[in-house]
Amino acid sequence: MELLEVSGKETIRLFHKVPEELYKDDPNYIPALRQQIEDIFRPEKNAKFKEGDARRWILKRGKKCIGRIAAFYDLGYSSGYEQATGCVGFFECIDNQEASGLLFDTAKIWLKENKMEAMDGPVNFGENFFYWGLLVEGFQPQTFGMQYHPPYYRKLFESYGFKTFYEQYSYSLDITNPDLPDRFWKIAAWVAKKPGYKYEHFSFKNQGKYIRDFIEIHRQAWSGHSNYKPAEFDQLNDLIDQAKFLVDEEFIWYVYHNDEPIAFYMMIPDLNQILKKLGSGKLTFLNIFKLYYYRRKHTITRCRVIVLGVIPKFQKLGIESGIFYQLKQVMLRKPWYTDMEMSWIADFNPRMIALFKSFGASKTLTHLTMRFLFDPNKRFERAEIVN
Repeated sequence: MELLEVSGKETIRLFHKVPEELYKDDPNYIPALRQQIEDIFRPEKNAKFKEGDARRWILKRGKKCIGRIAAFYDLGYSSGYEQATGCVGFFECIDNQEASGLLFDTAKIWLKENKMEAMDGPVNFGENFFYWGLLVEGFQPQTFGMQYHPPYYRKLFESYGFKTFYEQYSYSLDITNPDLPDRFWKIAAWVAKKPGYKYEHFSFKNQGKYIRDFIEIHRQAWSGHSNYKPAEFDQLNDLIDQAKFLVDEEFIWYVYHNDEPIAFYMMIPDLNQILKKLGSGKLTFLNIFKLYYYRRKHTITRCRVIVLGVIPKFQKLGIESGIFYQLKQVMLRKPWYTDMEMSWIADFNPRMIALFKSFGASKTLTHLTMRFLFDPNKRFERAEIVN
């Protein structure tokens, strides 16, 4: 077996060829957008490089590519734990423990050289909205940004020594289901119209303001979590700039109380429903034309909720119901959307899990964020549950 560091056009091409070969007979697999993946590893596109670094490798056996992995770290993430923690991601490999072990060893050695003492994976070198977690339940076509893996990947990770740091659950809600009682919508409408509260959706025109408002909401709503990492303006700004073709302004909502931001909600259309038709993650001229054609034909019928947060002072006041009241008006104007996936919610957040269940959503997927401690004598601890 031969290990090659990704360092030029040919190795970049091979990096993307690995999953294409591994999943060529799997009808559930949908290729990721190559450009989006490549932007993650470009310092001029990814603000994480300001306090971190990343490397990628591919594994060959003869002329055949049989695996790949990326290793990365940034001080914002690594400093949040008892041991400095780096990460691995974009892992793909044949069902072979020797091959996967070589990939994990290579990542571990590089991370140790950069003063890391543990590694989480498979995760993203960026925000956890995309490419985060190992799929272990729900082997079906995934929504945009959600990871798909064959069942044997769990064995490869656990045999190497990775342990589950936390579980990630995704829930699905049939938007066309009339079972939500009128009483729910009456309460939601009442909450949405309470004096002093204002609901407004995102606009690119005021992108900077809305990013800063999100950062403030994120700080207050998530800072109590044991694995909280502050959101970064540059990182979020880059993310939105790169995803403008995907963002629907009416799918991103803010709640204000006396003009102070108190809640945030974001969902995106499931672009994978189009990418599956393209058969490739390469944005050729023809594929770009097809993408916009299928988008105008309302091929996308599913949306994915990626963030919902309310600052503690305003929790348990029905703010979420008020947001859903606003969304109902949007969905009435866009009836081609029939399914909403809420992904993902960590097992350490039982309150949010209970909220989604109260909407009538059912659990469809489980991913795992896993951790490997370099020192086997260190005590492993799972992420703490938030009350």
